Amino acid sequence: QVQLVESGGGLVQTGGSLRLSCTASGRTFSDTTMGWFRQGPGKEREFVAARRIRSGITRYSDSVKGRFTISIDIAKNTIYLQMNSLKPEDTAVYYCAARSRYYVGLEGPTTYDYWGQGTQVTVSS
Repeated sequence: QVQLVESGGGLVQTGGSLRLSCTASGRTFSDTTMGWFRQGPGKEREFVAARRIRSGITRYSDSVKGRFTISIDIAKNTIYLQMNSLKPEDTAVYYCAARSRYYVGLEGPTTYDYWGQGTQVTVSS
């Protein structure tokens, strides 16, 4: 059974940094895509960043581009999200996601098969 376990969330002040980690178990995702989504209070789940593991193709949402960086340690089956220059509007539950099939786009949450339990990120003003 596939499991994605996130860690690294917490409370940080505006302008601060956090690094989220997500470790996959039950299978390897070296031939597909892993990514991060978030859901703020009263909002729908939205795409943050994703990476095709084999090709290295990466996408970021416009709201985090230049501030967040996604990276992968294939040997550890772990994906990271380095978040810098955090803003209060980044406050959300962050979810790690992975999928086992190829899709053209990276952003659609319905194309992902596996999800972590979520980790809370709170940015105080």
